[in-house]
Amino acid sequence: MYAPTDTMKLSPAALAGAGQVSATTTSAMLDTWLRALVDNGGSDLLLVDDAPAQILIAGNWCALDSSVLHGEVILDAFDAVLSTEQRDTFARERDLDFAHQIDGLGRFRINLHYQRGTPAAAIRSIAAAPPKLVDLGLPEAVQSLAQFNSGLVLVTGGTGHGKSTTIAGLIEHINQQRRAHIVTVEDPIEYLFANQQSIIEQREVGDDTPAFASALKHVLRQKPDVIVIGEMRDLETMAAALTAAETGHLVLATLHTSSAAHTLARIIDVFPAAQQGQIRAQLAASLRAILCQRLLPDQLNDGLVPAVEIMMATPAIRRTIRENEAHLIYGMIETGRRVGMCTMEQSLRELVDAGRVSPTDAVAGASDPLRLQAMIGMVADDPMLASEPK
Repeated sequence: MYAPTDTMKLSPAALAGAGQVSATTTSAMLDTWLRALVDNGGSDLLLVDDAPAQILIAGNWCALDSSVLHGEVILDAFDAVLSTEQRDTFARERDLDFAHQIDGLGRFRINLHYQRGTPAAAIRSIAAAPPKLVDLGLPEAVQSLAQFNSGLVLVTGGTGHGKSTTIAGLIEHINQQRRAHIVTVEDPIEYLFANQQSIIEQREVGDDTPAFASALKHVLRQKPDVIVIGEMRDLETMAAALTAAETGHLVLATLHTSSAAHTLARIIDVFPAAQQGQIRAQLAASLRAILCQRLLPDQLNDGLVPAVEIMMATPAIRRTIRENEAHLIYGMIETGRRVGMCTMEQSLRELVDAGRVSPTDAVAGASDPLRLQAMIGMVADDPMLASEPK
């Protein structure tokens, strides 16, 4: 059985009845868990058979209490919030993504799935209001990404490293600064936007459109200025995004990649070899910037701090993409500070120097650990395991 983690950091009031089925009906269990998540400042909630409910606080998993859950209790807890169509989809596909909102508490992105034949859930807490870019701890250069009128801007990183939050910050910045028609395609819709300077349409895959590719096929007829793609998952979506970026629209999208060079390679490699030259030419013409980010424990508070790699599509970068010389990109980013670029290692070094991130965490988050160790003066018999500064 899964060993419960420390519960001492959690609010006793929020824990009341959180793991005890007998203390409440299963229909109210979901609200109880979600309230515990919000009251304790957690980002994620994990519900798995034969384990206590767990919440993620500043990168650390904490058990709500020592009571273990069972799959049928987890599934019953969602019964009241699922539509008939969603129940059928979950029974058929064994996976379901959707958003859920509780007035006065917040909005949540939920993934229901099966593991070892039993239902489980992973839940992300979403802030009630879209974030402001200035509050996200990102470099000032990131604000310039919202100033483009056309082209492709990619925000990349691993799951749970703030891609959706950064995209939401860019949308809100545009919304506050200029008149534009913004169309988002999301699965599911996360942040809810209120029209300010801009008019914003939010389309949810499954409810408003059958798929990302289908939505993008028709989006150009809707006269958008800005198109937001929740995730570029396949060839059709990537091709549509490139076409939209080429035809005078600003396209904001996310990818699960760890660096600018890997992002470019991922997009190009999705296409058949015969098309890759054309795709490189399209990317070289339409790409504006790539922002890669990772969240690490902040040593100055109990939260997380972003480390970033920023690549701006300068003429030299465009030529490198077009001529398939990806090995030159890192050096160009490294020497491009005057135009707002930085490598992940440069960002991590600055965070270490400022006392925000420990050397050990920084090396673990680096794309090139050996390079970062040299930059911050770490030594060890095994450089990959170095933990003490020189």
